[in-house]
Amino acid sequence: MTNQAISPATDSALPPQSPDAFVELRGVTCGYGDRVILKNIDLVVPRGKLVALMGVSGGGKTTVLRLIGRQLSPMKGQVLINGVDIAGLDAAGLMAARRRMGMLFQFGALFTDLSVFENVAFPLREHTRLPESILRDLVLMKLNAVGLRGARDLLPSEISGGMARRVALARAMALDPELMLYDEPFAGLDPISMGVAARLIRELNDTMGLTSVLVSHDVDESFLIADHVVLLANGSIAAQGTPKELRASEDPLVRQFVQAAPDGPVQFQYPAPDAGHDYGVRG
Repeated sequence: MTNQAISPATDSALPPQSPDAFVELRGVTCGYGDRVILKNIDLVVPRGKLVALMGVSGGGKTTVLRLIGRQLSPMKGQVLINGVDIAGLDAAGLMAARRRMGMLFQFGALFTDLSVFENVAFPLREHTRLPESILRDLVLMKLNAVGLRGARDLLPSEISGGMARRVALARAMALDPELMLYDEPFAGLDPISMGVAARLIRELNDTMGLTSVLVSHDVDESFLIADHVVLLANGSIAAQGTPKELRASEDPLVRQFVQAAPDGPVQFQYPAPDAGHDYGVRG
């Protein structure tokens, strides 16, 4: 199976992409209906690196993943993948671009009525016409990479949550993607499973030469494996840098997030009108 790269744009009117960027958001504003989530975001994901998107809930992390996969289109700005503005792709071009992306959904999202083997085989059956013998070898190779070759005949209900996440990772890798997207890969895992998942994500990124975007709330595991961390808050990038740089930051919001402090710029209470409003008193 050939691993055809996403071709760079040839439109001379498109400004040159940052030389190290595989994914780039330029001046992106995006939201849902009239509600703006991201405001004029500039974000670069360097080729071959693992970038963690972090921040408070509702800060726009998953929205960035949806922009990259073009589940959402920006209200303004550009989303470039290897120099291609994906907003300009037709249906066939978009499908070709998505085949070069792997997605690990939150909690795995395995097909419950398919075996472990058939879950990993699913994208290969959908997008290739490989002989069954070659397909079988590829599936077993992917399962071996995540340590679950021996579980190939089990159903998702017969394996643990951590194992299910590893099966989902093998499925996301089935088509040998160039770009991997992870949506909360550590959510709901015990410490051992979390450590295994983190190690696999880092090792696969390095051995396969992937570019990865990881959305997570887990500071320790994300800082352990990420090359670069982007902290989103209030619709914009509040801070970014290496894990070491963010741990050393004196910015109050960064310190509150990294230290999981209850007090700081992010308030526990949602802003409310004056107390009289609770009792129907209007000024």
